[in-house]
Amino acid sequence: MRGMRRGAILDIYQLLLAVFLFVSPWLFAFVNRTLRADDWLSAALVAVISFTALVAFREWQAWINFILGMWISASPWILGFQPPVAMHINLAIGLLISYLAIFDLWLIHYGPLHKHHS
Repeated sequence: MRGMRRGAILDIYQLLLAVFLFVSPWLFAFVNRTLRADDWLSAALVAVISFTALVAFREWQAWINFILGMWISASPWILGFQPPVAMHINLAIGLLISYLAIFDLWLIHYGPLHKHHS
């Protein structure tokens, strides 16, 4: 992957997680309409942000995906739906998306190739 930004693989992982979240209502037969709509919208937003970060990265994209990941992980409790499978999927996917976003930010500011000013 010569010529790609160092953290680009993280954007690809986030994009794949968004695709999984998008299809999870069908894979796991979510019956709650609010949950399905929230997962579809959240997944679409993460996918768009991740794809645009692959094309032309800006730091704000990582921050947006971090916030979206936190929303995805907390949404089962905030919106009040309680199917255990949905809660676990949202919690895991959301935390992974947030983790990847924070790791991307860490690479930008403190990564191994970061030049320290003295």
